[in-house]
Amino acid sequence: MRVLVVENMAHSDLGQVGVALAEAGAEIDLRQPFTGEALPGDVHGHDALVVLGGEQSAIDDHIHPYLPELARLMRAFTEADKSVLGICLGSQLLARAHGGDNLLGRTREFGWHGVELTSEGKRDPVLSAAGTAFTSFEWHSDSFTLPEGSIHLAVNPAVANQAFRIGRAAYGMQFHFEAGTRVVEDWNRIFEDQIMSLDPHWLGRYPEHAARHAEQADAAGLALARAWVGTIRSSEPAENNAREMAGATA
Repeated sequence: MRVLVVENMAHSDLGQVGVALAEAGAEIDLRQPFTGEALPGDVHGHDALVVLGGEQSAIDDHIHPYLPELARLMRAFTEADKSVLGICLGSQLLARAHGGDNLLGRTREFGWHGVELTSEGKRDPVLSAAGTAFTSFEWHSDSFTLPEGSIHLAVNPAVANQAFRIGRAAYGMQFHFEAGTRVVEDWNRIFEDQIMSLDPHWLGRYPEHAARHAEQADAAGLALARAWVGTIRSSEPAENNAREMAGATA
């Protein structure tokens, strides 16, 4: 199992998704196109795609000219029936890739917040792994409209479109379910100035927030991560069989 992971800024972190991929024995191909690193030209070398968050908007093409290419790649993975996971900015890019609109600066959320599943979400094999309602970490001010043909999976009072699915296994999740306690505490340290501008009380009250929410959010995030990794269809058995047949006939 070979998984392409795209980072859109420094200090993004696979977190719980990384744990689940390691449990599955996945090989990670990490790309950082915001540094000028090239994206793959097609989907054939990977079984799945993960696109993480970032400080830019999903339509900041003038600052990050790779964004249209990344959106096209996400659509190509979806159309090839390969598993796709877009988190925060990644979810906004997945929506863009399939014709949704990006809504900039309208919906600020920061910290741990509740997420509730829609009726479709309760039947979804990935979202339902965390229960019908759970807590997850949020850090965004942008959102999106649902692409035509997508399945609406999760909501909360602040943001109607918290999660959606296109096809079999292309998921956009606005919330940072990958951000377990370790990741959140790293972000508290690395992004202290940004956090103070968002919520000057967050860091001082962090132990209280963590005591109330961290354990539940960690469990929900790992359940979601494992369920999404379970959707990946690895090409390795077929490739191994082809190599074995080639060796037998050599």
